[in-house]
Amino acid sequence: MASDPSPEYLELKARAAASNLDPETLLATDYLNHFNEIVMLLEMVPDMPEIMDEVKAWQPKAYVDHFRDSTIADRELAIEAYAHVPEIYLRPFEHTVLQLNNVVVTSIQLMERYIEAGDMSMLREQATVMSRMIQRLLDTASGIIHGATNTMDQQEIDSIIAT
Repeated sequence: MASDPSPEYLELKARAAASNLDPETLLATDYLNHFNEIVMLLEMVPDMPEIMDEVKAWQPKAYVDHFRDSTIADRELAIEAYAHVPEIYLRPFEHTVLQLNNVVVTSIQLMERYIEAGDMSMLREQATVMSRMIQRLLDTASGIIHGATNTMDQQEIDSIIAT
């Protein structure tokens, strides 16, 4: 049986109602912008391989770190609220973020290999496949931010990467 919500959660939930945080999960979609930026860059690589240095500069960033570096109005609330995200949302969210980070890093490595090999056909194909996979994971993360608790199966991700 689930325990009653803490007073801190209830107070943050009330504050989140007037913010860009979801009042149930206490998570904000603004975090996903970190990944949206790399998706855009990955999609551009086949037409502009010279941006690969910019792509390789991308690094995973923790949720709280993203908001520490952010200029959005609710950044302090997002940082404070993260410590009180209910476990039912936190676990799948963090799992999905880990999957996102892994897929992005793998995508960058694969694309770099295709550029070095001069295989622009495979580069274009991988850019399409990987950006779609990242987008599916972003959709999953967005769903969790808005109250879903489902994640993508790791075997599904692995099979798509292997193709």
